[in-house]
Amino acid sequence: MTVWLCPGQGAQKPGMGADLLKSQKVASVFDTLSDALEVDLAALSREGTQEQINDTVAAQGLTMAVSVGVGSLLLGRGIKPGAIVGFSLGQISALVLAGILSLDEAARLLKVRSESMAAACAAQPGGMLALMGASLDDAREVCAQAAGSDVLVCANHNGPSQVVVSGHDSALERAQKLWAEAGKKSVRLATSGAFHSPLMTPAATDVERFCSSLDFKEPQVTLICNTDAKPFLVDEAAKRLGRHVNDEVMFEESIRALMADGETEFVEIGYGCVLTNLVKRIDCSTERHLVGTEAQVHEYITNNA
Repeated sequence: MTVWLCPGQGAQKPGMGADLLKSQKVASVFDTLSDALEVDLAALSREGTQEQINDTVAAQGLTMAVSVGVGSLLLGRGIKPGAIVGFSLGQISALVLAGILSLDEAARLLKVRSESMAAACAAQPGGMLALMGASLDDAREVCAQAAGSDVLVCANHNGPSQVVVSGHDSALERAQKLWAEAGKKSVRLATSGAFHSPLMTPAATDVERFCSSLDFKEPQVTLICNTDAKPFLVDEAAKRLGRHVNDEVMFEESIRALMADGETEFVEIGYGCVLTNLVKRIDCSTERHLVGTEAQVHEYITNNA
């Protein structure tokens, strides 16, 4: 069976999703999210600058709109996954595509999540840093050495040679220096704060509280949860989605769990190729596809009709 991958924030680029807006189904998804967020996502898609779309609310809205829009196009053609895994924000997109939340409720959740995270970023400035060539143990050691009195933690388990750390800017600078002294490369991510770290705890509290009011349905396909690399449990939804904001993203563990169940084909549903490249790092024998532009959607539907 095929696994759909829903990307998270960080890969946003000007023009993302603009070619897909010709589809009424995709335009409707953009409209729903725009109304909830009070942001014109279609205009941002067509005309937004990099600075504008890096804003937390804009980046999360655009990323989710493209993923859910593309997934809706495929589902409308009878193309369904065997399982879904989202990366960070991508888990909200996956909730919709798995039938766990309606788009309207997911849009409301996105508003609370993005705005509370933006507020946490403003209150506690920070960022995220990808340590290239790092194992999880390497990254934890860097955090221990560079944190000092600041927050610095492992945030994203991307693959066997890349871990993202998150925390205060001063700690990230020390981590970057340590990693460079070891002869290794690091890259600051295009995020507006220290996501998946204790600096997001106020946002996590807001999200868990809001989720207790939502109507979660049993999944139509298996959704793998970021927080433990196991199937998402509806009766634990509020707690898991709250933790999801400030806990580590266990992406590598999720992919390995899916592969242990026999999954070998992975399709990135949304803009960019970040998750596809991570899956390749985890196991290059996997079959991988990108479906995030008009041309890619057309090709994928043609080949899977």
